[in-house]
Amino acid sequence: MSDSEQRAASLCSLLAIPYLPIPDGILMPSFLSRLFGARAPERKSSRAMLSLHSMAAPQWTARNNVALTRAGYERNAVCYRAVRMVAEGAASVRWLAYEGRAENPEHPLLRLIERPNPSDTSVSFIEALVSNLLLYGNAYVEGAFVDGLLREAYSLRPDRMSVVAGRNGWPAAYVYSAAGDSVRYDIQGRGIEPILHIRLFNPLDDIYGFAPLAAAQTALDTHNAASFWNKALLDNSARPSGALVYAGPEGGHLTDEQFERLKQELEENFSGAFNAGRPLLLEGGLDWKALSLSPKDMDFSETKASAAREIALAFGVPPLLIGLPGDNTFRNYEEANRAFWRQTIIPLVQRLQKAFHAWAQPGFAPFRFDYDADRIDALAKERALEWSRIGDAAFLTVDEQREAAGYGPMGKRVKYSTDQPRVAAGSPDGGQ
Repeated sequence: MSDSEQRAASLCSLLAIPYLPIPDGILMPSFLSRLFGARAPERKSSRAMLSLHSMAAPQWTARNNVALTRAGYERNAVCYRAVRMVAEGAASVRWLAYEGRAENPEHPLLRLIERPNPSDTSVSFIEALVSNLLLYGNAYVEGAFVDGLLREAYSLRPDRMSVVAGRNGWPAAYVYSAAGDSVRYDIQGRGIEPILHIRLFNPLDDIYGFAPLAAAQTALDTHNAASFWNKALLDNSARPSGALVYAGPEGGHLTDEQFERLKQELEENFSGAFNAGRPLLLEGGLDWKALSLSPKDMDFSETKASAAREIALAFGVPPLLIGLPGDNTFRNYEEANRAFWRQTIIPLVQRLQKAFHAWAQPGFAPFRFDYDADRIDALAKERALEWSRIGDAAFLTVDEQREAAGYGPMGKRVKYSTDQPRVAAGSPDGGQ
């Protein structure tokens, strides 16, 4: 009896179970083999296959804003289009400024937004801020002052900005680094600060915002991986590369030099779309085992469509608006476009206006920002219905109706008399 068998018999005696010796030629399970010290039978290593496909853990894009921006905005058409739609929509909204209840179309901040600096217009400036918010969760504006007055504004890249926290944990300074140099902007605590920091809500960080792009990371990687898979299939004639099997003499195998030479020849001369269908000349002992994929395995359209919808929804864009499969009827498109403006564009514009107001208020007389809803085509139908309801409210005076519609009073201009009947123009009752 061998040492391992003696240990097994002793263990069985302690456990009060009978010991049954294992006949020769029967392999013990791996657990018992490790327990009793038996060695697994020796296996010969072989390099028979040149190409093997194995399952592996999913590969995710690194969780940092620069890597996500490269994987999303630069390499994914859905992400790029969604960001552009939101940014362009927000930049098209006309800003209004009010001092009290009176509109001031010549307010200095409106002129600043219209032409923030010699290199930007209001469109490029707002587009940059919105794009940075969507991709990084943060947007930074540097104010340029002349004689203590705010004269210019510049959008700064979030990937170059770092926030210095004070003793209380709140921002104490901003450091902008570019071209090997850095500039520090200390928070003054009075007047207009040199840096305006606009950020989206982040439940895990008190300083930096959370980007919608980060929320779409899983869908983004899935969509990109499906695109890369389809591209790889095209490069390999829409099928996997297969396996080249060496069936040489018993115990024989390819040398390292033969292996590398054959692998290089396959990659250079028989891979890619331009080499599709090229005949393969095999030497003695080599046999090509072709592999194939089912049509279901090759069809990633559903996977890509599902991932694309998630990406679009993360940015607040209805999938219908970027051409994804769905109920593509005119009525659905109209409703989706209205929802896009009401739920995404308008709240984002209001966030920017509130941020600029809080930042610049110390340097100006009391004012407030608003937006011109009458110039938003997607909301025209809404506005028409609203005007109709207000116009039908006969119990309101003209000034009250104008105020309800967002306009100022008529003052001493012509107004309806309280005892004058209001009838439609051209009616039998005498309306003109």
